[in-house]
This record gives sequence, C-alpha cells and structure tokens, in this order.
Amino acid sequence: MVINNNVNSVLMQMQSIESMAKSTPVEVATASKQTDGTSFSDMMLKAIDTVNMNQQTAAEMSQRFEMGDKSIDLAQVMVNSQKAKISFQALNEVRNKLLTAYQDVMNMPV
Repeated sequence: MVINNNVNSVLMQMQSIESMAKSTPVEVATASKQTDGTSFSDMMLKAIDTVNMNQQTAAEMSQRFEMGDKSIDLAQVMVNSQKAKISFQALNEVRNKLLTAYQDVMNMPV
C-alpha cells in the first residue's frame, strides 16, 4: 500500500511536469528581446535544488532506516533512493547536452 502511494505520487509529479511542459509556449528569443517568465538559468537552479533535496531526503531516510526507525520501511527508502538517482541522472543528461551544444557553437567556423 505504501509502495502504491509512493508510485502514485511520483506518477502525479511526472504528469504535472508533463502538463507544464505542454502548456508552456515555445518562443525564439532574439538578443534584443527580453522574455517574460522564468529564465533558463532559473530553471536549472530550481532543478539543481530539487535534485539536492531528493538526495538529502533519500540519505536521511536511509540513515533513519538503518538506525531502526520503525516509521520508515524499506520500500520508502528504495523509492526515495531511486527517485534521487533518476533525478540526478536526468540533470546530468541536461548538463551533457548543454556542454555538447556549447562545444558545437564554439567549434563553428566564423
């Protein structure tokens, strides 16, 4: 039952992220035009903070489970651990794509 609640919670988060991504219109910004809303750097900082929070939560739950806290079960520890791992991998992939794009731009002939 706890696993189902955690899985449902993760699925709801994924669906809300998907709906946010679909509802956000994509516009090409020019150098002279300032866009309203969240900048890419703000989104990256928020993502980094979220990944950090997920990792801290997973570490805390793991430590509490190891210390014998009866309110934490193994399923919760594993779900939070995997959630932290997946969020870190996703952030790492975004970083890799960003670095590849930067290198491509820097290697363009002028």
